[in-house]
Amino acid sequence: MCSLLGQDSGIRLRHGFDIEMIQKTSSIPSAGSKPRCPWPGNDPLYVAYHDEEWGVPERDSLALFEKLVLDGFQSGLSWIIVLRKREAFRAAFDHFDPERIARYKPAKIEALMQNPGIIRNRAKIEGAIASARAFLKIQESGDFSAYLWGFFDGRTIQNTYREMTEIPAQTPLSAKIAKDLKRRGFNFCGPTVVYAFCQATGMVNDHLVSCWRHAECSAHAQRPV
Repeated sequence: MCSLLGQDSGIRLRHGFDIEMIQKTSSIPSAGSKPRCPWPGNDPLYVAYHDEEWGVPERDSLALFEKLVLDGFQSGLSWIIVLRKREAFRAAFDHFDPERIARYKPAKIEALMQNPGIIRNRAKIEGAIASARAFLKIQESGDFSAYLWGFFDGRTIQNTYREMTEIPAQTPLSAKIAKDLKRRGFNFCGPTVVYAFCQATGMVNDHLVSCWRHAECSAHAQRPV
């Protein structure tokens, strides 16, 4: 999720979700008999993402790199836009192989700029290349996953929000992480983008307590690393 980042087809966004959709939702939609957070609405792709991915602790460095880059492309947009293009992004960006991305030349950037399947933003494309190089520097002397989870002492922060309006757009911790990422050469990773990333990768559990996935993700977080 991403904070109040801007305009998307004239609709204000909060946490990367359509505010009007959330406001029109009088109760939490159900997955069968299971209540869930309101933000996926009835979009099958969004529902599957909520039910299967969002908030599950991710500790694979390459998967974390992919998610951080995609969250950077989301900046200013709704996450569903990126989600619908995720497979095209994977194909275009060599399945987010940082070693290959770090070697992208101007010709590759131009090819990406002509690819209608992705978000064709030159600054974000160049930012992804810079982030790949920063990722590799961390990997030279450590592990990207360990680096990120180190900000959380290796444990998921278990929040207990009851309303979407309680969930922050960013936190002091996400600001701290964003500052360090930028210092290391990562791009498009401000505090709101980082908080969205942390929510999605299970570093914080921001499913509403009334959502069936809150307990599921909490259980995931208790499993041995």
